[in-house]
Formats: sequence, structure tokens, C-alpha cells
Amino acid sequence: MEDLLKTCLYDRHEALKAQMSPFGGFIMPIQYSNILEEHQAVRQKVGMFDVSHMGEIFVSGPDAEAFINHIFTNDIRIMPAGKIQYGMMLYPGGGVVDDLLVYKLTAPNHYLLVVNAANIAKDEEWIRNQSNGYEVCIDNQSDRWGEIALQGPEAERIAIEVLGLENARDLAFYTFTETTWNGSPILLSRTGYTGEDGFEFYAAPEIIVALWDKLIENGVTPCGLGCRDTLRFEVGLPLYGHELSAEISPIEAGLGIFVKTDKEEFIGRDSILRQKEEGTPRKLVGIELTEKAIPRAGYPVECDGEVIGEVTTGYQSISTGKYVCMALVKRAYAEIGRSVSVRVRKKTFAGVICKKRFYDKNYKK
Repeated sequence: MEDLLKTCLYDRHEALKAQMSPFGGFIMPIQYSNILEEHQAVRQKVGMFDVSHMGEIFVSGPDAEAFINHIFTNDIRIMPAGKIQYGMMLYPGGGVVDDLLVYKLTAPNHYLLVVNAANIAKDEEWIRNQSNGYEVCIDNQSDRWGEIALQGPEAERIAIEVLGLENARDLAFYTFTETTWNGSPILLSRTGYTGEDGFEFYAAPEIIVALWDKLIENGVTPCGLGCRDTLRFEVGLPLYGHELSAEISPIEAGLGIFVKTDKEEFIGRDSILRQKEEGTPRKLVGIELTEKAIPRAGYPVECDGEVIGEVTTGYQSISTGKYVCMALVKRAYAEIGRSVSVRVRKKTFAGVICKKRFYDKNYKK
């Protein structure tokens, strides 16, 4: 584990005796107490995550808007400052380089791209390689930032009453503000990856440590990446490497709403247009098992003895108790209500195709 990176909160995780494990090139907390308790804390009250492993790549310059619109599937031309968009960077064939968030900063022609931890180096190289002919500055500041995600129905109250961030109340979903906390600059945003209301705090590492300590002192439950996965899965949010990848396009994953083919051009547009017009051979679906079995990633999905796809993520849903999964299957078998089965080692378990959102989101709109 000597080669694994540590976040600025590593010592705090050790002090809390968190179970640590490699993730995306970092040594990260998987759980503190247990996944069930941490999951329910976020669903019912509030929890917080160290997400300092995420990457922060800044793009600025006269051509910043045009350049990002060239490499990004969503359309940032309509974004006001303080707005955030979700989308992907694509390979020409339509596969996904990464899914990411784009923040339009208040400084003219300045943007922040928040990328997945495991993809930071790959993403930076990809972005730089596409920048020929554009007058832009690309600055990977991932080592200089930390990040905490505060999630749950009490997140707004905690942000205001504990941290004194009164402007949290005014933030709409997928917006942010550049503000201060105890005299130090922070970026406060309202997005989330759990299906609950919540905020993200981006700041210098020492400020993130102070924020973490303040939240711990006030009883906020620390949560690991274990329940981060169970939470995002229940509300149908994708994880790169599972529901999106170089081999899985956003159309196959059911995320076409974030791919604006009415833009004149972006990398991968022609392939995505073709997929939209002709359809894709595979589709991401939900499956609810009618028997007790946990369908893990990689398990085959079958219909009438034929393998028709495989599980991308699966659990016994903590919030509903149901045995469910997301799976990438042949489109001909993807209609809701179709009977299928999932092979768990040598035995198959019956299930039915359903929507891939197993729990309703509770965002503040």
C-alpha cells in the first residue's frame, strides 16, 4: 500500500478506526461503524464523506467555453456563473473517458472540472491532448484541494447552524457559491451522489480538516465509500467503471439527456447520433430478484437459458430490503416486466426487469 495516495483527512480516518481500503489510487475509508448505520444516517438525518480523492482541473482562457463544449457532452453555453452541469467526455466511438461536473466560476472564462479519482491522470492527459488550436490554460490542482460531502435531510440545517454558512439556504440544486468560512475561501455547492439533499465543501486541505473536526464535534456521522455506493446505487446513479466506461456509452446507460446532440459538434457526437437513431445493442436496466440472493457485479443475466448480459452493480437494498441490481443486457430483452434470472455461482435466481431507480430521490429543487 506504499504507493497509494492519502487524502488530507487520512489521520482523522485512522483516529476514528475506519476500515481502510484502496480505491482509485487512494487509501480510503470504506466504513467507520458499519455500512447499514452509515447508509441510514444519510437517508434519515445527515452524514458526511471524505471525497478529497476527487480531481479538480481548472480550465481558463479566451477559448475556455468553446473548448469545454468541444470535449463535454452537455452544453455549457447557456450556463450562468454559479451553475453546475453533469455530463461526460467521450471517445470518438462514443465510449466514456469519464463522467464529471463542470462548474462555471465567477471569474470570466474560468471553469472547474471535477473528475473521478481513478481517472485524474488519464483525464488531464486527454484534456491536454484535445486542446490544440484553443487558447486555454489547463491547471490540474487536485493536490491543492480537499472536499467534504455533507448529505442527508438535515444537511442544510447543519451547514447553517453548525458551520454558519447562511448562504447554503439560498443555493438551488446544482448551483454553487464562492464564499468564506472562518475567513478562508471555500467553494460551497449543492449537488450530491446519494439521492438526498446535500452540499460539498471544496477548500485548501487545512480548511477541510478544520471543517471535518467541526462537523464531528457536532455529531455528524462520518460515512465511508461503502455506503456511498449503496446510496448512489439505490437511486440509479452511475459509477464509472460499472455503469459507464470506455465500452459503455451514455446512450446504453440511459443517460442521453446529458448528451446534447443539438450542439454543432463535440467529440463523439457522430457516434452518439448514430446510436440514438439506430438504437444500441445493449441497455442498462434494473432487475428485482424474486428470491433471496445478492447479485454482484459481473454475474451473468440469463433468459431461457441464454446469457443476455451481466450485472454492473447489485445489493440487497438497505432502504427497501429488496434484492436488486443494475445490469447491462441485450436490448431485445430489456422491456420492463420481462422475467429473467441471475446466475449466482452455480445456481440461478429468478427476477424481473424493472426501472433502475429503486428508491426515490429527495433533492431540494
